[in-house]
Amino acid sequence: MRASSTLEGRFAQIHVDAARNATDDFNPFHDPHHWQRIVANPFAGPLVLGFQLEALIEYLWQTHPARDEDAAWAAAHGLHWTNWDLSFAGALCPGEAFTAEVRAAARREAPEPGLSRRLLIRKADSLVLAGWLRQSAEALYEPGLSCAPFPGPLRAQPDRCQRGPWFLKRKFASVGHAKNFLAGALADQALWFDELAPRSVFPQTYAAALLSCALLEQATAAGHDFCAEPLVYTAHHLSILAPAVAGLRSNDALHLLVHGPELLAAGSGLGIGIEQTRYAGLVYAGTPERLLLRGELLLAPLSAITGG
Repeated sequence: MRASSTLEGRFAQIHVDAARNATDDFNPFHDPHHWQRIVANPFAGPLVLGFQLEALIEYLWQTHPARDEDAAWAAAHGLHWTNWDLSFAGALCPGEAFTAEVRAAARREAPEPGLSRRLLIRKADSLVLAGWLRQSAEALYEPGLSCAPFPGPLRAQPDRCQRGPWFLKRKFASVGHAKNFLAGALADQALWFDELAPRSVFPQTYAAALLSCALLEQATAAGHDFCAEPLVYTAHHLSILAPAVAGLRSNDALHLLVHGPELLAAGSGLGIGIEQTRYAGLVYAGTPERLLLRGELLLAPLSAITGG
């Protein structure tokens, strides 16, 4: 049986602060001063970020014993898309012990080539995150999604603008922020950044994590009260174009687009038996602008999950 890549550990608040500061995530769930202001908050402290957990998963994927062998097979079959299918089954607080695991990849030759890996994060009494990381030749999520309402290049549009159903938030790729994001995820930044090697490659989860900032900015512009009406992630379904991320360079403009909200029926994970809200997302970068990511983020009101 092929080995898994695992890590047992605990996050501290400094790790949460590093991740939220690196991505400008101002959700009060992660803030050591504001989490107690959240109405009917059942958690005993600030929460580890969902995208922070995904960065840890990316680290375990990159350090898996079969990583080089799998990468060669993926390259030979043109598997340029990394697809993240994640359900959040629970929450993790700083100080709580957890085990994260990325299992060995299963290969598929037909009907089209692909690689699939099972992903899990558990704590002592419950599951925190479960899902799959799949590599494919085409995007598995939102393959037809486009930001048609924006005329001309995205770089010509103002930051924090709304065009039809789309909201645009602009950030800039920062090596320092990406390093801090990785440190917050308990990941070794030297796998991606080493000035003496030299090596400078952004992790795939970094640009994805900035979508949270775009969602928060959009909700702020709409007057949403995050303490009175808290929302939590129930699932992430993301397709990331690996060669485009590999071409990302420091100071490249990142155009983060979110579309929503759209009400959905009951789902899985934290969303079992409750109505959820869906946001579509796109990330473009550089000049000329190239697509890095497409997908959807699902959320639910905290009151629906807790029954409050």
